[in-house]
Amino acid sequence: MVKVPSVLPELRTEVPGPRSREYAERLRAVESRNVTMTGADWPIFWERAEGVNVWDADGNRFLDFTSGFGVAGLGHGTLPVRAALAAQADKLMHAMGDVHPAGVKVEVCEVLVRLTYGRWGCAGGKVILGNSGSDAVEAALKTSLLHSGKPGVIVFEGAYHGLGYGALEASALEFFRAPFRRQLGSFAVSVPFPYCYRCPFGIRAGFALEGADFPNCCSGCLEELQKRIRVEIRKREIGAILVEPIQGRGGDVVPPKDFLPLLRRICDEEKILLIADEIYTGFNRTGRIFACEHSGVVPDLICLGKALTSGFPLSACVGRADVMDAWPESAGEALHTSTFLGNPLGCAMALASLREHVKPETAETVRAAGRHLRVALEKIDSPQIGDIRGTGLLVGIELVDSGGQPDHAAVGRCVLAALREGVLLLGGGRYGNVISLSPPFSLQPEETDFFASRLAGWIGSG
Repeated sequence: MVKVPSVLPELRTEVPGPRSREYAERLRAVESRNVTMTGADWPIFWERAEGVNVWDADGNRFLDFTSGFGVAGLGHGTLPVRAALAAQADKLMHAMGDVHPAGVKVEVCEVLVRLTYGRWGCAGGKVILGNSGSDAVEAALKTSLLHSGKPGVIVFEGAYHGLGYGALEASALEFFRAPFRRQLGSFAVSVPFPYCYRCPFGIRAGFALEGADFPNCCSGCLEELQKRIRVEIRKREIGAILVEPIQGRGGDVVPPKDFLPLLRRICDEEKILLIADEIYTGFNRTGRIFACEHSGVVPDLICLGKALTSGFPLSACVGRADVMDAWPESAGEALHTSTFLGNPLGCAMALASLREHVKPETAETVRAAGRHLRVALEKIDSPQIGDIRGTGLLVGIELVDSGGQPDHAAVGRCVLAALREGVLLLGGGRYGNVISLSPPFSLQPEETDFFASRLAGWIGSG
């Protein structure tokens, strides 16, 4: 990983600067107005990036606590990946992915199988490559139907699996679904996700289950969840359960440790598939190569993306070989493909990234940086911090008002105040009241301490 010497940011007198404002005006004239929010205070336009640092079009330097949506875990512009991209670009930039592919596509598929079902002691695995997280999820959904013939999929409240129509049907964040509900299918049914801080079963409020007291309420929560899942399986044809081991866009929600083992047991007993969406949590974001490994659970299908390449649109659905063989043999026309399937540039970058991710020191770096971040955050004295949760370098800070209700306005103020002082943050959560942290792995202690020392002020700004 690239480690740029730490130079802590200074207060910006003008963010966004004149070039960013100019870009914003030009973009607003030509891009759909729903895509990039533009205004007097937003956005900056990235010019270059290295390590944990981003420079905008006006030369301002920022600490990136987002990794560019979780992509640059190894650091922006990490040298092995840059070298692999340049070397591949000199030879071949495009091939015919499902007709006459590049050899590097073979290598990526082999490595992904070794890294998943090979490491997990299974008989074998197979891969469907894609271009986005939605692609990987939709490949998994199609695989489930072909495998069992059952169209139904159980998903979870607060889930985010992408915005393609198949992935959107499986997502449960109403903000994204509501405008398009009339065009969505009806194969997904959502059940509560064990969100301990805001327990969907009322355990924390003390009225749903007897003898349950937050945070020692896991067994009651999971017993109730199991009942609801079994009811849905009896009511309709369910072929799979699709789950994020830790909900990302939904607020960095970490479920009880027995949650994934429970789902694995239900899937085994009901003879349905367990699909793990590790697009956000995969590749050491949580201090393990995959988040499901914290509980020792092996999914039947796993969806990967984001940090897979450290910066190129490439995703993968990897599954047990016997499950993936539900797809028919290709006779010259693939049922699920795309023009850029297995693009050589992305595959070369993925191989370089994966070589870094399998090094034991990568995961240890994440665990150490994550421990320091949590300790620093827990020292902050702010009545608006309701909950701090996470694993590794995936951390959520839930902000609340004086009555304990979600305070999304505080997150907006915090993100803007941080930007003006040179720190890039993202808001998230099903109520928009979570500061979502996913910094590059090479985050240094002094950078964490600077962030923590300023956070209470940013939250209370305005």
